[in-house]
Order: sequence, then C-alpha cells, then structure tokens
Amino acid sequence: MMKRVSMLFMVLVLSLAFTVPSLAMGHPKNKEAIVLAGFGTSYPSALVAITNIQKKVQKAFPKVEVRVAFTSNIIRNIWHKRQGDARFLAEHKEIPKEILYVKGPLATIADLQDAGYRTIIVQPTHLYNGEEYTDLCSYVRGLNAITTIKKKYAPFVKLVIGRPALGKYGPVHDYHKDMEAAAKALEPDVKLAMENGSALVYMGHGNEFYSTGIYAEFQQVMRRTYPKAKIFIGTVEGFPSLADVVSAVTHSRIRKIVLKPLMIVAGDHANNDMAGDDEDSWKNTFKRAGVRVKCVIHGLGENMNWDGIYVNHIKEVARDNDIAL
Repeated sequence: MMKRVSMLFMVLVLSLAFTVPSLAMGHPKNKEAIVLAGFGTSYPSALVAITNIQKKVQKAFPKVEVRVAFTSNIIRNIWHKRQGDARFLAEHKEIPKEILYVKGPLATIADLQDAGYRTIIVQPTHLYNGEEYTDLCSYVRGLNAITTIKKKYAPFVKLVIGRPALGKYGPVHDYHKDMEAAAKALEPDVKLAMENGSALVYMGHGNEFYSTGIYAEFQQVMRRTYPKAKIFIGTVEGFPSLADVVSAVTHSRIRKIVLKPLMIVAGDHANNDMAGDDEDSWKNTFKRAGVRVKCVIHGLGENMNWDGIYVNHIKEVARDNDIAL
C-alpha cells in the first residue's frame, strides 16, 4: 500500500513539474513598468536633471520598474561610443550604467515586454505637445496596433502614454490647468530673479516648423501667476525669437536679467546658445543691448517641484486607464 502511495505521489510531482512551465508559457506574465522618455543630453553635468526625475518617480512608485529612454539618435550614439572610452569612464565614474547603455523608447519597451512587463506607461519628459511628443505618440499607437489571433498572446495588456509637462489639447485634461501647475513649480526661479532685482528671462528650445505659440501663452500664465515679476520667454527655434525677447526687454527699460533655460536639462543649448562666449549667444546679445546678465545653468529637471508634475501625470494616466501601480 505504501509503495503504491509513493508511486502516486511521484506521478503527481512529475505531472506538476511539466504542467507549471506549460501554464507559464500559455499565460504570459504581466508586470507594470514606467518608461521616462526624453530627448536626453550628452553633458555629464546635465544628467542630474534626468536622474532626479527618475528618482522622484521611483520613490512615488516603489514597486514599479522605472526605465529611462532617450529619443535622440545622436545623443544615444554619443553615449554608446563612450562605453569604450577608458579616459572618459575614468573621469566620470558617476555616470549610471543605464545612461551609458541607454536605448530609444522602442527598444526600451521591447526589453520590458520581453521580461514580462506587459502593462507599460510611457511618460514623456518633454515640455509641451510638440514634434517629439507627437512622434512618441506615433510609436505607442504603432505598438498598440499589433494584434494576435488569441488575445492572451498580445504583447501588451496595456501600453499607454502620459502627457507632457504643459499638457496637451483635448477635453480630458485641461491644458490650462497643467500650465498653471507648471508656473507654480517655477516659483524658485521667480524668487531668485526678484531677489536679484532682475527680470526673469527663459530660453526655450522651440521648433523651426512646429507651432511654438505655447511659449507665448505660458509667458502670460507666468505673468498672471507672478504679477509683481517681469518675465519673458523666448525660443532658440520659432516664436518668440531671441530678437523678440531682446526687443521686449529693452522696450521695458529693463537693464538687469536672470537668464535661465526653459528646458529639462541644461546641456548644449544652455551652455552654448544661452551662456556661451560666441558673439551670437543670448548672453552676449543681451549685453550688447546694454542689459546685465546673470546666467543660471540648471535644467527644469533639477527642480523637484517640476519633477512632481511628471509623477502627477503618471498617476492620472494610470487612473484614466484603470492601471493599478
């Protein structure tokens, strides 16, 4: 009798050993992940803005995998070349491995899906609903277009995208409220300028062929939020241009400004276009116009209040899509 029971037990164990893997293969895992997608930067000193955002998001969602992806092919290639640069690595031991081996959004999402993360939120760190955000939305739509004969084998349970810092057009989330929240997050910049007896001038990136009117609108939101401060916003590409801002500042008889990038990272544009020593830099253009300039080379991502905007947008896109994080 005991021998028979032992044989039955062995058969049951062997049966479970073969059954469990087959069940695992038939029903893919479903874990949650967040992909923070932004242009990126090649400046080691500017990475703090990106790592700050990642830390803020990871702290808000401690049980969720949080990855960083760079949308710029050029920036990714720079970091990949540095993997074999012994001198650079020796001088910059603080660089996270994730940055050295950084991937684009598509590859990052694919890696996560392959590892069993089938509910993924892509949260852009972009400023507004412009060219980069539009392209990123196209990537997500393309992946969501994948269909399988059996629903259980679909690559994603849910793949969704959040909105940029200044929001996006549509009835679900009023972008005016997003801009108001962004303006409140920039209070430290306004205080710095006022304490310095200066106007606050922001340099945004803009786009040469995509509407940049959001910058002019955000300027008005900032002025309404801080009526005692003098605030101007211009762009490297598009409207308002540097010439527009210089004209507005001098017309207002302002002789002293704090100049700061309205960009997530203080990288090439901040160090060269804004604060560089070239004749056509923003700093020197203002100086030629008789304006004293104090450059502050810190990206928006270094402002923890700004980082909180992305946390809130992740919470809201998760709620909108019934995702429990």
